[in-house]
Amino acid sequence: MQAKETVFADLMQGRTQQFQVPLYQRTYSWSEKQLAQLWNDILEQAELVDSGTSASTHFLGSVVLAPSPQNEATFPRWLVVDGQQRLTTLSLALTAIRDHIADEKPDEAERIGEEYLINKRKQGDEYFRLLPTQADRPQFAAHVRGLPTEHGAGDRVASAYRFFRRKLVEVDDATGTQDVLHIEQAITSRLSLVVVTAERGDNVHRIFESLNNTGLKLSQADLLRNYLFMRLPHRGERIYETYWLPLQASLSNDELEQLMWLQLVLDGDDRVRRQDLYAAQQKRFEHGEPGEERTEDDIEAYIKELYRRSAHFRKVLHPTEEGAPAVRDHLRRLHDWQAVVTYPALMLLLDRRARGELDDDETARALSYVESFLVRRTVCRVPTNNLNRIFQAVPAQLPRDLPVADGLRRLLSADNRQWPGDDELREKVRSEPFYQYGRPNQRKLVLQRLEESFDHPEPVDFDTAQLTIEHVMPQSPGDAWLQLLKADAAAGESPEDLHARLQHTLGNLTLTSVNAELSNHPFERKQSLLHGSHLEMNRRIADTARWGATEILARADDLADRAILLWPAPLSGVGRAERSRDWSPVHQVLAALPHGTWTSYGDLAAYAGSGAQAVGSHLAKTDGVANAYRVLNADGRVADGFQWTGQDRGDVRARLSADGIHFTVSGAADPAQRLTSDDLALLVRDAEAADEEAGTGAPTRAGAEQQGVETRAARFFRQLAADDAPATVAAVREVIAGWEQLGGWVGHGAGEVTTSAFLMLGETGGQGRGIWPMVLYPGSGRGGAAEIVFQYLAQREPFTERALRAELLDRMNALEGVCLPLGKLELRPSFPLSALDSEQNRKSLLEVLSWFKGRWEERGVA
Repeated sequence: MQAKETVFADLMQGRTQQFQVPLYQRTYSWSEKQLAQLWNDILEQAELVDSGTSASTHFLGSVVLAPSPQNEATFPRWLVVDGQQRLTTLSLALTAIRDHIADEKPDEAERIGEEYLINKRKQGDEYFRLLPTQADRPQFAAHVRGLPTEHGAGDRVASAYRFFRRKLVEVDDATGTQDVLHIEQAITSRLSLVVVTAERGDNVHRIFESLNNTGLKLSQADLLRNYLFMRLPHRGERIYETYWLPLQASLSNDELEQLMWLQLVLDGDDRVRRQDLYAAQQKRFEHGEPGEERTEDDIEAYIKELYRRSAHFRKVLHPTEEGAPAVRDHLRRLHDWQAVVTYPALMLLLDRRARGELDDDETARALSYVESFLVRRTVCRVPTNNLNRIFQAVPAQLPRDLPVADGLRRLLSADNRQWPGDDELREKVRSEPFYQYGRPNQRKLVLQRLEESFDHPEPVDFDTAQLTIEHVMPQSPGDAWLQLLKADAAAGESPEDLHARLQHTLGNLTLTSVNAELSNHPFERKQSLLHGSHLEMNRRIADTARWGATEILARADDLADRAILLWPAPLSGVGRAERSRDWSPVHQVLAALPHGTWTSYGDLAAYAGSGAQAVGSHLAKTDGVANAYRVLNADGRVADGFQWTGQDRGDVRARLSADGIHFTVSGAADPAQRLTSDDLALLVRDAEAADEEAGTGAPTRAGAEQQGVETRAARFFRQLAADDAPATVAAVREVIAGWEQLGGWVGHGAGEVTTSAFLMLGETGGQGRGIWPMVLYPGSGRGGAAEIVFQYLAQREPFTERALRAELLDRMNALEGVCLPLGKLELRPSFPLSALDSEQNRKSLLEVLSWFKGRWEERGVA
């Protein structure tokens, strides 16, 4: 192997030759980001050429070449083992320069083509100095020949060519054609390459496998494709054109890699990780049966099977391609559920159907078990952390002595699978805070399916209806609601505790397109709106005389009956261990309590879907539960008769004080440090789910989106004016105007209850982009609130540093009447918008926001 430093001109000029990109290479992949970086380097070198400076060249990277099996003495051919992205990009840049100057300087244009792009006296594929992989070849050849091109395979090639044409026009408009030739000189003579030339006998595959300096990391699919086609010296072209190109066209690179992993799983490897795909498949090919050597037949059979299964995978990814209506409906719901973990089971079922082992009806029945397994576990709050293992094991563990659908049901019903039965489902529908578990799309899908169960003669088109989840009894109840709940509360239970226990349960939730109008109004007002709904579940709610605990639980029972019919139960007697009450969510959330916070038995019970008395009894009898002593009565006092479990740890109030909890003059714990059931849910919510709950994760700019004839910004201020004093509304307008003067912008979310205003910095667009220090919420019947989003800031630079978030909290607390507990530094504490009625507070808040913007910008995040 030899290595030397050279430039593009020395590599490509001087003789008739060809650089071939082999089949195993990935297609051309450079995006505008890489192109822009290269273009800046080229312009820098062109300026040096223009000034006559003989400075050192710019190092572009390496190119690894190997002699092609088709090599001839009179026509050298080289395989581009590594560096094809660079060579293709530079060739496209020179093609763009040639075309740019063709009218004014045809001789120069011809020279560029003959020196770098073509072999003038050759025909067919030999005409091109660089021959890309087959998928990119038509586009590349059309540009080099100067022919019209169409969109399709090789679009990245066309995009790169258009990028350089656009940039050349920009340069030409400013300086003239002569500078374009300086750009040509910069590309060909001032970008240095290290060219490594392998000799016959060198292991080219190992060279390719070890190289990863292109800036675009080789994926597992890239490595495996390389391996496969290196082992097809005689059939590679045919197999590539017949199977691989269609496969590559039908799936993205990530999807192809996923299919390769699924093929291993379907073939019985129930432990392989996707990141180990390449090594696992390579091991299969190289270490088969003792003494058995894998042939080209084996490699071809593997690729043909991958191609065959790709049709099944397309239906999993795009359910509309499935022909059988019942199967299509199940695949669509699983797709909308984002049930990626189920792919091994789904692929197995479609594969077995294709082999004739089950028909469409049996396939749909088997898919109904998968759907039921997911839905029942979500409703019953079964943790999701073992789903990957459960479904990856399906192909290897499916019983062989039963029909496929029956075998799958039996497997999922087995011990440790935790598929809730009918009794557990009924109980959890009544008690669990369904709204706080799972993802928003999953909660909505459950309600949609329940609505469909009414078999309305004119069903709602859920694909076009703009429906959101509504709490019939609102999350922020007014006095009328609390009076209603007072009549239903059990002995020793306050209306607030009863509300916390029932507000998020399935019996209190529905779907509506008039969420903003329903808001937090009394039930009588909501009835009139729900009567006009197209949803049968809403009409039935509207026909109810009142809406208290009795009605919520009755509706929960009705929905549970429907759920049992919709989602079949597991089999009994399959070695399934009946589970006692799962207290692990209680233990986990108590262990996560931040310093300086406490919660109540009612709050903890509402979070866990239990009763306050049951929670208290469990904590009193269970030793070793972290922070159990920080669970107090609703008034902030230690429960009568409190005793330590296990070892006596002294005075409990002293221990609470040591944990940063303050006490009022009456001896009660500071209510500002209390964590509600909603706060507890936030403590254990993962970062991705938290982003989804932040409005939409990426609010739209004010006024940019219409809802009917009313913008979200207008709706925000209308809702604000409905519950807050004119002085507060004016104060909020002043703060928003001040924020925009600082260079921020205001986005408005499409919240399920109210329209919020996000004070944003940075980009708008996809989920997780941009940053916001606070969100303003309209009144909800009790006056608006300003929420400081420490929870989200903890995921965004530079506020991942706790010290910066703590400084933000201190600065906020400098406002008169604002007291955010340090214990809520991982949550989203709020203060009343009425605090902004003070002119000094508005001035102080804008100073805090200016400080926030400065910290964000100085860390280079902007």
